[in-house]
Amino acid sequence: MIPLVFHPIYSQLVLPAKHRFPIEKYNGIRQRLAAEGVADDWFFKPSKVDIDDLLLAHDSNYVKSFVDGTISQKAIKRIGMPWSDQFVERTLHAVGGTVLTSELSMQHGVALNLTGGYHHAFYEFGSGFCVFNDIIMSAKNMLKHDSVDRVLTFDCDVHQGDGTALLAAGDDSIYTVSLHCEKNFPTRKQQSDLDFPLERGMSDDEYLHTVECALAVAFNTSVPDAVIYDAGVDIHEADDLGNLKISTQGVYERDKLVFDECKRRGVPVAAVIGGGYQRNIDDLVEVHLQLYKAAGVI
Repeated sequence: MIPLVFHPIYSQLVLPAKHRFPIEKYNGIRQRLAAEGVADDWFFKPSKVDIDDLLLAHDSNYVKSFVDGTISQKAIKRIGMPWSDQFVERTLHAVGGTVLTSELSMQHGVALNLTGGYHHAFYEFGSGFCVFNDIIMSAKNMLKHDSVDRVLTFDCDVHQGDGTALLAAGDDSIYTVSLHCEKNFPTRKQQSDLDFPLERGMSDDEYLHTVECALAVAFNTSVPDAVIYDAGVDIHEADDLGNLKISTQGVYERDKLVFDECKRRGVPVAAVIGGGYQRNIDDLVEVHLQLYKAAGVI
């Protein structure tokens, strides 16, 4: 069994008509996995993240303002989604889901969340559809284990994990790596421990070679005891917000490289699905499904 973390609330958020965030994709992935024969007992339902635990990575005033709805409209606009009680509930469950995924990966070697990768969340504000940084929260959870002294965050979303980079800056126990399109959001990049800025239009061969090199350097430099993998599919050639030209097969091969390297080195890995912004949800789900194929779920 490979643990999969899912809550129906992942896709239960009412957004304005034509909003850019594809909220339906999470339930779509769940349905496709079921259609592929994945048993219900592989799925774990997360609870909401504890508010006090959020303070390990975020400012208390920011956390309180988001949860109780006193957050400013300017701050909400930067996040990119309208505030609602439903948004709060979804956010807390999504972050709780990635933390649970990190815990399950320590027990089983591999675990995957059907959401996650909110890497644009900073200490005292959110950005780019991200409220709280589930990657940092999960890294801190892994570090509670006696067997873990360093966590590698390996971020392959097309957009730099800027919030993750800044939140981990100066913390030797979290080693951050980002492979991202240089000329893309965010305009102002932060400094990860390792950054691989990619040129627009990059295709499979060059991209996969870069991933291989990044994995080798990251593992050899950081020597991690655990990994959090952000498997964003906004690198895909059909993605509206990506600017890269990676095929569906290329996405699969990238994910396989990551899982194989973690397995070869005997390091547990918790994976999140990251970004993906095709308008056609069925097509988008198919690209996200490569993560589960590469992990051996289907």
